[in-house]
Amino acid sequence: MNVGNTESCHELFKKLNILPPYSHYKLFLLLFIVKNINMFKSNLVDHSISTRHSSDLYLPSTHLSKVQKAMYHSGIKVFNRLPTDIRSLFSDMRKFESASKRFLLEGSLYTIQEYFEWNLLSHPSAGNLPVINDC
Repeated sequence: MNVGNTESCHELFKKLNILPPYSHYKLFLLLFIVKNINMFKSNLVDHSISTRHSSDLYLPSTHLSKVQKAMYHSGIKVFNRLPTDIRSLFSDMRKFESASKRFLLEGSLYTIQEYFEWNLLSHPSAGNLPVINDC
């Protein structure tokens, strides 16, 4: 691709329509959530009052970092940060996967920090939660 050794690959990934490994992992987490949606409950089930986060998946609190970094917990955090228009496609796996991949390709992200910062700056509908450094 005639790219120098010191140049960033962010744009190259976008141009080639390839997800960086970290973004590919995020897509894997999202698909895990959608395929196993019956394992999760929404905040609305836990609280009968409709709030701006009632459509989010319920994230159980835990102090164990091993649990916080596991697929179940990480997947919920990533899913809850998706824009609502993509989350609403969860019942159609093909549309959800396609929209999620386009969304992740748009950012071509390498780290969880990049995901949360870029997501909130580029897509305010993705949530008003503080940036979380672990996943």
